[in-house]
Amino acid sequence: MAEPSKTATREFFIQGLTSNGRQFRPSDWAERLAGVLSCFRPDALGVRDAHLKYSPYVRPTMLAGVKSVVVSEALREIQPMAYDFVIDFARDNDLQILDACPLPEKQ
Repeated sequence: MAEPSKTATREFFIQGLTSNGRQFRPSDWAERLAGVLSCFRPDALGVRDAHLKYSPYVRPTMLAGVKSVVVSEALREIQPMAYDFVIDFARDNDLQILDACPLPEKQ
């Protein structure tokens, strides 16, 4: 796998709400999706138990009380098929996709 570029990468959220506002089921969908993609990480090759940690590119979170997944577009650079899988999952399940706004770096 190639290393992602060092430029600031854009992130977005996939929320566990459908386009009509219904909650997506099962309730652990975010953890399952992030778990499937846990092997996509900068240190995954040759690292024992890498599958036991979430990838820095796809990780579960809560957003305004709704289960969500944060996706880094850096995933597209290291594994385009995995990135397409995440996007297709959101589209196939009619989930809301929201842009994440970057926070300023601490100085």
